[in-house]
This record gives sequence, structure tokens and C-alpha cells, in this order.
Amino acid sequence: MKKIYLAEPYTTETEAKVTEIGPNGGIVFDQTIFYATSGGQPNDLGTISWNGTTVEIVDVKKFETDGIEVILAENSASPVKGDVVHQKLDWERRYIHMRIHTSLHLLSVVIPLPVTGGSISTIKGRLDFDMPDPLEDKEKVENKLNELITRDLPVTFEWISSEELAQKPELVKTMSVKPPTGAGQVRLVRIGSFTDHVDLQPCGGTHVNSTVEIGAIRLGKIEKKGRNNRRVNLFIG
Repeated sequence: MKKIYLAEPYTTETEAKVTEIGPNGGIVFDQTIFYATSGGQPNDLGTISWNGTTVEIVDVKKFETDGIEVILAENSASPVKGDVVHQKLDWERRYIHMRIHTSLHLLSVVIPLPVTGGSISTIKGRLDFDMPDPLEDKEKVENKLNELITRDLPVTFEWISSEELAQKPELVKTMSVKPPTGAGQVRLVRIGSFTDHVDLQPCGGTHVNSTVEIGAIRLGKIEKKGRNNRRVNLFIG
């Protein structure tokens, strides 16, 4: 299956052919623009249309090593194997996820501590850090983050082998979520130029093309989540 969102996260509509029914009863296509829940980023939503019928997508799930299935609204019509459908993305939801996800990468730059967890929603994002002591100056961290955003840094991606990643363990910032290596390749997301980047780490999520698209952010409550863990909440707009 071709995952269009990995290389073209701004693609909002495309045609796709039904190839099978997934293990959760969802529809599997030969290619998809829909992101499946993983790595703290929630699934996309949208619709598929075929033969004059349009159906809402209520979930997108991963299965096995590389499979993705879209779950349709209950009791709705369903295409069959071989049907060609028109996929249409809920772009407003996706774009918020892209902006928040990219901002969390930058948050891991201005707070250079191991990341123990994270999540994204259409309201906010958050990262959990291995942070025994509280932040000394939350406003200073927020200002540094907004400064990086306004630098209009390019966000690009590249692929390396699983073996190459194993030789560069410093690229992995997350302690709780390991990058997918089952397919033999790992996608790296770079913020900044090739010769002068501010961040480079493995990630399969969707991101904006430039940090300036994130817009202004503010840090919310910093919560203590255990002896050494603190949760930093982030809001955009």
C-alpha cells in the first residue's frame, strides 16, 4: 500500500482501488491519504465516494507491519474489492495535527530532555519529559519556541535503513515509542537546512512544510506525572 501522506501531506483528495477487507472489518486500498492512529497522533477523518454513494470515515487503523484500513460509519454502504473510490480528507483536522506535531518536535529542541510520551489532538499537544526538577522559566522556554517558529525553517524528510538508525541511537528522543523499523527503512524528519538543522529525528507523522505555518504557540500547565516525569502542554493559535 502506498501511504501518500508520508511524502505528500498536503494532498487532500485522490482516487484509490479497494484491495481487500481488513482484519477489523475496514476497507483496504492500494493507496491512501488517511493517516492511521500511531505515535501519539490521532487518525484522520474524511469520506470515500463511489457510484454516487458517499460514506463517512470514523476511524483509520494500522494492522500487521504495513497495513492501513479505514473504518466506515456503522450500517453504511461499503465498496467491494476492485471498486475505485474517491478519498477526501478532513483537511482542517489534518492541518491542525500537522501544525501541532511539528511544534512538538521544536518543543523537544528547547527542552533537551528524554521524551517519555506524547499526544496530539485538535485542541492541544503535549510531551512528557524525564524531568526530575520543574522548569525554571516557562516564559523563557515559550519565547525560545516562538523564536524558532518565526525563523521560517523548512521541514523536510529523508529515509535511512534500520541498520543506519541502529548506529545512530542519539536520533531517537522518545523513550516510550520506538520508530517503526519492520519495513527495513525509517523516515527522518528534519527541521532546518541539511547543513544547519535544529532537529532531526525518526517520525512517521504528518508535518507542515515550514515552521512559520505553526503560528504563535503558548505553553499551558506543566503537570507532575510521577517522580521524574513532567507533562508540558502546548496550544497553538
